[in-house]
Amino acid sequence: MKGENAALGAAGLAAFLALGEAVPRLGLVKEEYFPPTSRIADALADELADSAFWSALGDTLTGWALGLAIAACAGVVAGVVISVVPYLREATASTIEFLRPIPSVALIPLAVLLYGSELRSVLLLVVYASFWQILIQTLYGVQDVDPVAEETARSYGLGTWARVRHVLWPTALPYVMTGLRLAAAVALILAITAELVIGAPGLGARIAVAQNSQAVPEMYALIVVTGLLGLLINVGARTVERRALAWHQSVRGEVAV
Repeated sequence: MKGENAALGAAGLAAFLALGEAVPRLGLVKEEYFPPTSRIADALADELADSAFWSALGDTLTGWALGLAIAACAGVVAGVVISVVPYLREATASTIEFLRPIPSVALIPLAVLLYGSELRSVLLLVVYASFWQILIQTLYGVQDVDPVAEETARSYGLGTWARVRHVLWPTALPYVMTGLRLAAAVALILAITAELVIGAPGLGARIAVAQNSQAVPEMYALIVVTGLLGLLINVGARTVERRALAWHQSVRGEVAV
């Protein structure tokens, strides 16, 4: 079944690439706006041979990784504290519901005013966008704790942090891993967006330069790189999730299937 799915996926990709080659060649769109796949592939090869490309890739991955790490730590800690401390969830609910829907791109003017086009501007946007994904999932996970298990732990004299470790955390972990997987994708989107709009060093800024200089094949090649990067991040996040939850029923059932 897996081999058949892989073959179908490869066939679909080949058809998509062939379509991308044929559409401009047939004159359905202008080549200067949408170059054939072969020209994009040549531009991609040139980019891979350019040291500046790898430097831009490193800048993007740095902003993504640092922002995601900060958001993960803050989101998990805040979620657990809000859920454990009496009345704190009720006290913060309205504030969370007010701040969470604010689009991260709306903070771009603030980021520019505070940090200009530095890495810290990218981090501000990435952390803000990713934090809510992890916080909300952590809150849901803690809320799903079995009250019977909680009361049993109390009856055995377990303290607050012992209950967090042995009862709360195992229940919340699947939710946290889901939040991390979602946040990883959101962090990449915001990192590229910040670089594209603000001009911070990275792939986004390189895409903007290619667009402004009318280097269309190079622009598409860089867009392809961002797509591949997103795919690799998603696959990596799912792999980490499966390994971290190898003991969980959902993952064991998935492996069995």
